[in-house]
Amino acid sequence: MAAKSQKDKGKEGPVAVNKKAYRNFELVEKFEAGLGLLGSEVKSLRTGTADLNGSYARIDSGQCWLVGASIAQYQQAGVNQHEPTRKRKLLLHKSQIHKIRTKLEQRGFTFVPLRIYFNDRGYAKIELALARGKRQYDKRKTITERDQKRDVDRSMKKYRR
Repeated sequence: MAAKSQKDKGKEGPVAVNKKAYRNFELVEKFEAGLGLLGSEVKSLRTGTADLNGSYARIDSGQCWLVGASIAQYQQAGVNQHEPTRKRKLLLHKSQIHKIRTKLEQRGFTFVPLRIYFNDRGYAKIELALARGKRQYDKRKTITERDQKRDVDRSMKKYRR
């Protein structure tokens, strides 16, 4: 088996995806942030053992934090293990933090993580979104629109040949 080339290094896809965020929230604006991680956390992320369900981002005293995300302990770390559900610092510019804080002060906005991935340079990144919660009827509407689009695509497939 040949080793991975430099081009294919960052093309592996996301490590963790928060599927419930796409279903339960209307995503208004997306942001990309770095993650302040320990060495064993990075190794564990490379094995794909992360969970974003139930996690959220919070701004405290001018810094952004990821709360509730779980990164499993790395087995080969030995004694130097990390706490799986600790708060992790998100690396954003001050102007971005200020912009996010003003939106969060408005009624109905939350700051949710969408996915964790490794970029082309090999750094762990997280995609976050300012989101507004969906009501039950909004969720049903989204499902019916998706089903209708799927039916139209199926019927159009006959004529594309």
